[in-house]
Amino acid sequence: MNNKNIRNIAIIAHVDHGKTTIVDELLKQSHVFRENEQIQERVMDSNDLEKERGITILSKNTSVMYNDIKINIVDTPGHADFGGEVERVLKTVDGVLLLVDAFEGTMPQTREVLKKSLALNLKPIVVINKIDRPGSNPAKVVDEVLELFIELDANDEQLDFPVVYASAKQGIAKLKMSDPDGNMDCLFKTIVENINAPECDEDGPMQMLVSNIDYDDYVGRIAVGRLERGSLRTGMQVAICKKDGKTANGKIAKLYTHIGLEKKEVEEAKAGDIIEFAGISDINIGETICDPEHVEKIDFVDIDEPTVTMTFSVNNGPFAGREGEFVTSRHIRDRLFKELERNVSLRVNETSTPDSFEVAGRRRITFICINRNNEKRRI
Repeated sequence: MNNKNIRNIAIIAHVDHGKTTIVDELLKQSHVFRENEQIQERVMDSNDLEKERGITILSKNTSVMYNDIKINIVDTPGHADFGGEVERVLKTVDGVLLLVDAFEGTMPQTREVLKKSLALNLKPIVVINKIDRPGSNPAKVVDEVLELFIELDANDEQLDFPVVYASAKQGIAKLKMSDPDGNMDCLFKTIVENINAPECDEDGPMQMLVSNIDYDDYVGRIAVGRLERGSLRTGMQVAICKKDGKTANGKIAKLYTHIGLEKKEVEEAKAGDIIEFAGISDINIGETICDPEHVEKIDFVDIDEPTVTMTFSVNNGPFAGREGEFVTSRHIRDRLFKELERNVSLRVNETSTPDSFEVAGRRRITFICINRNNEKRRI
């Protein structure tokens, strides 16, 4: 696919402003699902803890087709506690949908993620959601958004943002409040017309920054990112620029692109698309893969430092060992260091005591990392 037919966007919003619901509607109205297929609500919140709490924690990728344009959508966390997920995926997109509740208006966490987006010179589209909510005031909220943009030193082009009014729950969107209710077609058009196609060199030597890591029981670690230059093919030999400055060699075993909610295996991918590949067992977030004859590292985005530090150790209380399977320090250590492979905003240090670990995270993220074990326990 020519990169002129690709749009890469991220959706950012405060918690519960309807971000995941609007992704659901974009997927439905782009005919991702079969007519006889049962559609699950909040399809992008696939993690158990996300379903339990009703929020997005982990960044995920999907895509929709609008005519002959492929729109890659990155659904990012809307809570400041999971900001480490947001910061790195902004490097893979060219624009953002800023979703704001028509009743609540701009909120503190909207501000923080928007600030990062504007600093990266991403083109914004403002979506005023929940216009059907009693007491909503879309006109006032648009003024609040404009004031926030000015306060965050947005440039002239960013200040001239398009506005779409929507009710994701009802599956409608329109350019003016006086327009009749319709479907999401005007939002699709606004994305295609206002977000630039990725500025990537399709003919240059291959280069890609790894912005996320997934795992599959059959193929192992899967690297996720946007192909910045050239093309990538199955079986291709690549150079890996490590974060410590060293260079290693690897080979692409499997290559995937996103079609709706599914990963489709392909033989070749072109610059500009958000892709996934397997075959390099020790690949990590922030590393660059490139042509072995043109080794060039891509700078990784700065990640906010942890704000809370706690010490975790084996339970030595009177109820120790009464329930659960993982009761030793080795299990704690393995789980923490496994989480480090995917969570760039987490820090884990071993202490002088072999059964204790110092864990630093972004507020609640520390607890999420410990709790997501095979027993799905919460502490």
